[in-house]
Amino acid sequence: MSILSIILQVLLGLGFLMFGFMKFGSKQMVDEFGRYGLPGGFRVFTGLIEIIAAALVILGIWNTQLAAWGGLLIVATMAGAILTHIKVKDPANKMMMPIVLFILGLIVLLINFGSLI
Repeated sequence: MSILSIILQVLLGLGFLMFGFMKFGSKQMVDEFGRYGLPGGFRVFTGLIEIIAAALVILGIWNTQLAAWGGLLIVATMAGAILTHIKVKDPANKMMMPIVLFILGLIVLLINFGSLI
């Protein structure tokens, strides 16, 4: 296991736990998903996916296959976030966090990809 991967997994895991739990009722998240035209149920679903991804990358410190699956889930979720920001014509600065998280998730996925094969 790469030290880079472990550092990224801890950062992503803690971040996605925070972001995931925010989806359950943070006024900011309720307002943002409303602005995107997405229902509240999808906001909660997104939060669950982010918490699962966080658990996978954290547990992936001890099991590279879980790290790879967590990285894949983060990449897919952030791709959806980026596309949503594009759809609602958000400025580039609103897309920076999902882009950075996409890249970090992709790095974790690529470092641990061999465990999926």
